[in-house]
Amino acid sequence: MAAAASSSASPLLLPSGPRGASSRAWLPSGGGGGGRAFIRGGNSRAPCCRRAAAGGGSAAQCGGADDDNGGVVTRRGVVGAVVLGVSSSALCLQAALDAFAGGLPPEEKPKLCDAACEAELENLPMVTTESGLQYKDIKVGQGPSPPVGFQVAANCIAMVPNGQIFDSSLEKGQPYIFRVGAGQVIKGLDEGILSMKVGGLRRLYIPGQLAFPKGLTSAPGRPRVAPSSPVVFDVNLLFVPGLDDDE
Repeated sequence: MAAAASSSASPLLLPSGPRGASSRAWLPSGGGGGGRAFIRGGNSRAPCCRRAAAGGGSAAQCGGADDDNGGVVTRRGVVGAVVLGVSSSALCLQAALDAFAGGLPPEEKPKLCDAACEAELENLPMVTTESGLQYKDIKVGQGPSPPVGFQVAANCIAMVPNGQIFDSSLEKGQPYIFRVGAGQVIKGLDEGILSMKVGGLRRLYIPGQLAFPKGLTSAPGRPRVAPSSPVVFDVNLLFVPGLDDDE
């Protein structure tokens, strides 16, 4: 993994690459305001902890934010979130327990390969490369393959072998952007995406030597990845900026 990150980079999956206009030009802007206020969704009027219990936020994000202020969480609200973090956590935990007691199912994480896709995978041929990387093409794309050194935009879901997700661009709401073949991501992802075509969907079975040498620590909602242990990635190659534009 490399040392710097783009605005869309994942702290787990991607290195943080240098910020540049080329990355920002084709990403959703995310709104202005210079960071002075955060706009809450206009359709969501439920108290923040209730939204958190339903998977819409965390206690830290919610603390001090439930006051009706025109849908805007100000700096004061953010400070309140820090000061009241413990009590907010307790309130949100109780809200979550109430939700489950009421029979609400836990929120399903978005996936690139659903149940029907998983069943189809059983019948797809496995390709094994010289490095030990294995993959199955769920869908072969119709566009170009990315040359080494080009930036790519891709949706990625990273899992441990039992299927638990530890990183997902779908949950973050925008694709990951990185320079392929330049060592900005783990070796297995670099190799696996270079032979894909734009529009393709592939499952990568990445052996430990091509994954995370130092591993990844666990976190709430995220399993631990042991050092040099195998991982599984679902990758949807969306486009190659510049290369797609020329065609």
